[in-house]
Amino acid sequence: MRIEEIKRVLSEFMLFKELDNYELTKIANISIAREWKKQSYVFLQGDPLENVYFIYDGKIKVYKSDIHGKEQIVAIMKKGEMFPHVGFFRKGDYPAYAEVLEPSTLIAVPILKFESVLIEYPELCIKVFKVLGEKIVDLQNRLEEQILNNTYEQIIKLIIRLAQKHGKALEDGTIQLKSEFTNRDLASMIGTTRETISRTLTKMKKDELIEVDDHGDMIVDIEILMEEINLI
Repeated sequence: MRIEEIKRVLSEFMLFKELDNYELTKIANISIAREWKKQSYVFLQGDPLENVYFIYDGKIKVYKSDIHGKEQIVAIMKKGEMFPHVGFFRKGDYPAYAEVLEPSTLIAVPILKFESVLIEYPELCIKVFKVLGEKIVDLQNRLEEQILNNTYEQIIKLIIRLAQKHGKALEDGTIQLKSEFTNRDLASMIGTTRETISRTLTKMKKDELIEVDDHGDMIVDIEILMEEINLI
């Protein structure tokens, strides 16, 4: 990928939207574009923290693993997102694994070189902090869900969150959520079991809170799900 193409791609990210051509060129000159195959790893948990990645195309699963090999999915990242968010302001190792779920094109920005650019353009720090602030709010909300809500409520809120982020709006106002997330994935996202997810989704279908089409895709109405939470 040529420098001009990297500049065009980076300019679409919120972090760099307001940079002028000269500033974008500074970032593009230190960036590296690379394609990744499905089921490969961008980095492993514990690897030296060297780059922050911007997704031009594809899908990445970021997850943690404990000493027993149990997964905890942190996020499913797609086009237009960056990871890890802590990269620019954290020293040490990558805090999680980043697995490629489908063929992806990523732009890597070396952290040390980016810090030099920040010193030259301190206003860029404000934009970085804004992006990080939004991520922190999302993580706080998810933590509150685990502390304050029972498992049923957590599952409903998870479906709402996934529908808003990954779903496709249909003409009737509902959202189609592709069957790309297994019950195991859903369980890993909120720290429950696959069996609990399966039982809960079966109950929700029976109660007509969600539908599943012939392709196995979930059809959800966010207003109905929100009403269900408020009634609990």
